[in-house]
Amino acid sequence: MQRLSLADGVPERFRGGIVALGNFDGFHLGHQAVVGRAVARAAHERRPAIVATFDPHPVRYFKPDVPPFRLTTLDQRERLFAGAGADATLVFAFDAGLAATMAEEFVRLLAEDIGAAGVVTGEDFTFGARRGGNVQVLRELGAAHGMGAETVGAIQLDGAPVSSSRVREALASGDPATATRLLTRPFAIEGVVEHGDKRGRDLGYPTANLTLADYQRPAYGIYAVRVRLGDGTEHAGVANLGVRPTFDPPKELLETYLFDFSGDLYGQTIEVALHHYLRGEEKFDSLDALTEQMQRDEAEARRLLLP
Repeated sequence: MQRLSLADGVPERFRGGIVALGNFDGFHLGHQAVVGRAVARAAHERRPAIVATFDPHPVRYFKPDVPPFRLTTLDQRERLFAGAGADATLVFAFDAGLAATMAEEFVRLLAEDIGAAGVVTGEDFTFGARRGGNVQVLRELGAAHGMGAETVGAIQLDGAPVSSSRVREALASGDPATATRLLTRPFAIEGVVEHGDKRGRDLGYPTANLTLADYQRPAYGIYAVRVRLGDGTEHAGVANLGVRPTFDPPKELLETYLFDFSGDLYGQTIEVALHHYLRGEEKFDSLDALTEQMQRDEAEARRLLLP
């Protein structure tokens, strides 16, 4: 997998490719269908398969004050695209220049600067300044440049279209199981382990602490999790996601205790996947009461995650 950008230019070996085009935040079932179609078409025509995404998300550019909502980082998306069979990730840097690009110019950019032979999008895809382009415009303008365009219809699950909004709603309501079904994998937060106040260690539960950064906030509470370390190994654990109401001052963190693990994780990038929501956050009157509840949480997480 190679990461491409317009600033660096598209290498010759990737020109003439089939481009899956969209935001693909979350890379849920619907996104997978679009990319899957592009990869299949590329294989059939013996062309490279490229997934094009936008970073930052256009919503963040136009509404910088909206609460965090991302479902994946760019690095996570790139790994997911590679797993789906793509050869390269093309990152459109969403800035003032791209926001002002008219639909006609954007199509020219796809056909000439990127050299796309074909483009695959979802049926609701819009593009260009003031959303001046849609899939019909893309099809008509693309044909004028010798670039074919096709769309993939929405994927339905439980009688409704799969969408990133549905994933966010499930996470916010403490329903990671539904989010997993929509994503086809557990929602996962990736970050660099930072030093904390060592309260967990003092209680017999040393934790790997991550900030939530731009991620969508799941419901605060206790989760059974699986953690992927930088060396590729995976470990079961239990995590507190929230502001730790028992302690002052409140501090929003994802604090994860890895079962049967010893080692120094500070400064390492890890990924914490939320498998089961155990309970909401609580404020305890004493550290003894908190420790007893943590022991019950650990036992339940072990029951759910370990054979």
